[in-house]
Amino acid sequence: MGAGKDTFEGGRKLPLVEEFYTIQGEGFHTGKAAYFIRIGGCDVGCSWCDTKFSWNPDLHPVVPAEQIVSNVLAHPAAAVVVTGGEPLMVNMDYLTGLLKQRGIETFLETSGAYPLSGKWDWICFSPKRNFPPEGNIFTEAHELKMIIATPQDLEWAVENGRKVAPACKLYLQPEWSQRENMLPEIIEFAKENPRWMISLQSHKYMKIP
Repeated sequence: MGAGKDTFEGGRKLPLVEEFYTIQGEGFHTGKAAYFIRIGGCDVGCSWCDTKFSWNPDLHPVVPAEQIVSNVLAHPAAAVVVTGGEPLMVNMDYLTGLLKQRGIETFLETSGAYPLSGKWDWICFSPKRNFPPEGNIFTEAHELKMIIATPQDLEWAVENGRKVAPACKLYLQPEWSQRENMLPEIIEFAKENPRWMISLQSHKYMKIP
């Protein structure tokens, strides 16, 4: 993916795609104000990804973690969501350590394709069939969010749902371009399997980042 590991100094610097203060639109924390930090770099390669601009870390500035934390503190944010790309391609220990020192909650959005790093209050885990997860992410995740674009994705969801901890929240989220096709099937599945809940990309309905 271009940029070498030394470029990021073990996570002291990060390939920053964008950062913004908004409302979480998906999953367990829907409706919660949070500061989003989007990290560059991803080789998972989901065809339906809506942030393909984040895939190549070389296209984005390498920013010191201290500067990012300073930007967070300029807002009334009580929580930070670190997303991507695939943020775990970079070590997250340093950034999350700085945030925790300042009393900021840390939330991660990851495919689990790379080893877990960082100190997290909440881990949203969204595994992808084309790049299966590794390590202890199944036991560490607080939330399993499965993106459903085809009926076969429901089978993949069930397979992963069996592997996470009993307390992990289970969500089915229709892929945005297929939401009208898949929502009826997702609704019926959730009714028949009540441990599963439905997540919608409410930020797109609200027309916010």
